[in-house]
Amino acid sequence: MSGLKKIDLGLKTAYDELFMDDKGRAENRLPKIYNIPLTEIDDFPDHPFQVRMDEDMDQLVESVRTRGVITPITLRQKEDGRYEIVSGHRRKKACEIVGLETAPCEIKELTKDEAIILMVESNLQRSVILPSEKAFSYKMRLEAMNRQGQRTDLTSDPLGRKYAGEESAAILGKVCGDSQTQVHRYIRLTELIPGLLDLTDEGRIGIRPAVELSYLKKEEQDALLETISYEDATPSLAQSIKMRKFSSEGKLNEDVILSIMCEAKPNQREKFSFPADRLRRLLPSGITMKQTEEYVVKALEFYQHYLDRQRDSGRSR
Repeated sequence: MSGLKKIDLGLKTAYDELFMDDKGRAENRLPKIYNIPLTEIDDFPDHPFQVRMDEDMDQLVESVRTRGVITPITLRQKEDGRYEIVSGHRRKKACEIVGLETAPCEIKELTKDEAIILMVESNLQRSVILPSEKAFSYKMRLEAMNRQGQRTDLTSDPLGRKYAGEESAAILGKVCGDSQTQVHRYIRLTELIPGLLDLTDEGRIGIRPAVELSYLKKEEQDALLETISYEDATPSLAQSIKMRKFSSEGKLNEDVILSIMCEAKPNQREKFSFPADRLRRLLPSGITMKQTEEYVVKALEFYQHYLDRQRDSGRSR
């Protein structure tokens, strides 16, 4: 157990407020901000959202360097006296990069499930969210909502209605902007092996095919990933459905996977491929596979315009 002391949050009871003036009552209801050492702050357990060193992060680091942390980090205090981030993993990382020793923080008294729900809500405001991030955050929040539905002290519904099963997924979908069906699709992605989930994050495998592949056994997924690497191709929805069917019948093996992957896809077009190391050093860090394609196309268009200008300049001489 840590020797750290619990912070007095300075909250006054309703009885105490009876003896305050209006100004005192207003100040009592304001969030209290504390400068907490970064060494005493831990990441949220199994935090599903990545802290990517991308352009957005570069901007945040520069903002912290010039103006400090504008929005305090939200923490909950643990039983051992340390703190756990509920919202603000990127802000903490920016503080570490800048070299700050403390960060302004708001400390909330939250149960574990309440912290999970708030953590997911705050991170879903990001401009870019990967499928894997949605998958694990939806799963964590749905499980927390269902646990709340089993306890009378955690329900936020004045009529006492509890979350249960499909109802929880529908409520989660409304909050997060996805349909109930889409919520379940994202949660299915948590059954993918890391390599296939990475391909889904990169946009090389679509959500619907990925959902079908999530029903394959782990060893079947491993065999598929090896075939994808060898053939430099990813399965379509139709191919993924076929693999799932063969798997359910106990007939899916390496040869069957290869046979399915070699089938011609509808509207299949010629593709260009390059070794990743030839392009990676020329590309911005942190961009997805789909963004890489757009970046390369724009670069080629720019180069073509340059060649056209050079040719027109030579003709005018």
